[in-house]
Amino acid sequence: MRKFALIAVSLFVVAMFASAQMNMSDDKSKRPSPPANAACKFSDGKTIKIDYSSPRAKGRKIFGAASEKALVPYGEIWRTGANDATTFVTDTNVTVGGKAVPAGSYTIFTIPNADKWTLIVNKKTAEWGIPYKYEADELARVDMQVSKTAAPVENFTIAFDQAGSKCTLRMEWENTRVSVEITE
Repeated sequence: MRKFALIAVSLFVVAMFASAQMNMSDDKSKRPSPPANAACKFSDGKTIKIDYSSPRAKGRKIFGAASEKALVPYGEIWRTGANDATTFVTDTNVTVGGKAVPAGSYTIFTIPNADKWTLIVNKKTAEWGIPYKYEADELARVDMQVSKTAAPVENFTIAFDQAGSKCTLRMEWENTRVSVEITE
């Protein structure tokens, strides 16, 4: 009887730990690359919102040639963050880097290079992100400006700089800053 009670208690404890572990994994804020967001409000109150996961550099080489074992190799499509693909939602028609993007929900990807990045606005949503197999659903590809950050950036960051009727989308990580203008 004692043996049976010990086994039953052991199974109960294991089940409790497993349940707690599963609940913790559902909490996205506990991920190594926690969720983050950015928003920009135009002067008329219309908005752009981006939801993404913010990975950390952790001493790794982030952008560079595949031969350098960069986390994000030049010339390859990147999900622009970690975990789920990065979402781009606008409640008004906008122009992103000169290309028309109607009001709606999209997924964004990027193609980093040392001197130029390409932003991909994709109509397919709710994707994990990679491997990228959504060319048929692309709405636009636009060039992004590349510059260096003043200091190293540990956490991948997406933000907006708002000025009048435009929002400049800015991404920073490691020693790289990229940006593109968005207007109504």
